Amino acid sequence: MSAREPCPRDLIGYGSRPPHPHWPGEARIAVSLVLNYEEGGEACVLEGDAQSECVLTDLGAVEPLPGARNLNVESLFEYGSRVGFREILRVLKDAGAPATVYAVGLALERNPEAAAEIATSGLEVACHGHRWMDYQFVPEQVEREHMRLNVETITRLTGKRPVGWYTGRPGPNTRRLVVETGGFLYDSDAYNDDLPYWTLVAGRRHLVIPYSFDNNDSRLQRGGDFGTGEEFFSYCRDAFDWLYRAGSQGRPRMMSVGLHGRIIGRPGRIGALARLIEHMQRHEGVWLCTRAAVAEHWRAQHA
Repeated sequence: MSAREPCPRDLIGYGSRPPHPHWPGEARIAVSLVLNYEEGGEACVLEGDAQSECVLTDLGAVEPLPGARNLNVESLFEYGSRVGFREILRVLKDAGAPATVYAVGLALERNPEAAAEIATSGLEVACHGHRWMDYQFVPEQVEREHMRLNVETITRLTGKRPVGWYTGRPGPNTRRLVVETGGFLYDSDAYNDDLPYWTLVAGRRHLVIPYSFDNNDSRLQRGGDFGTGEEFFSYCRDAFDWLYRAGSQGRPRMMSVGLHGRIIGRPGRIGALARLIEHMQRHEGVWLCTRAAVAEHWRAQHA
């Protein structure tokens, strides 16, 4: 592509004139805590997949096993649904902290008790795909059906239709299919800003609330750059402190924190999450919120 050809990427964003978000109560920062509920929706030959899962496990980088189960990987994922996610729910409840659950449809189906606990937790439940997989090369008709199944499953198991979407590993059709499916206030398959923004999809205005791979416990596994919960805490604390300072100077922004039951839910790490929330709550002018609340605010204030 030459420099003169239209580029679908937006490398400018708000530029030097970002809008003042005017968060509720004129908060200096909006903080979105996100629990990814994926365990049971990952790759597994028991589900008809061609190979075992190989992403985000405490084994580090492992090769997928073609046509075979990896019992160690399966067991590590099971910790998240059996123990870890409840540890996170307990920390959130004790702190009175709102949060959003990115829920994989099949994962909820495989653990109805966990789905019921999430439903009664008061947390927002957003879609995270029918399967926890890479949709880059998935046929459009298959992805569309998976999207329908994800919405149907969450609605049936929690009693409320989800209004948020996050695939995590989207394909070229994902955002358009979200808009065509309808009923969503936002999607979060972006990492390119610290504020929500509007974009045009298939001729319709669509709200994007960017997510975060850097303030994310997956770094304890993904590349091994975080070795302990303390390193996760220190990084997220520094990010919060910087954004809070910006908010104090009249430039409020948003911070997202990604969590997983099988990762931060481990005994040696969960305390870092509790300390992080305590650190945030010691500051005035902090809006701990769900992503749906952010979407509703942005639509009301920045339509």
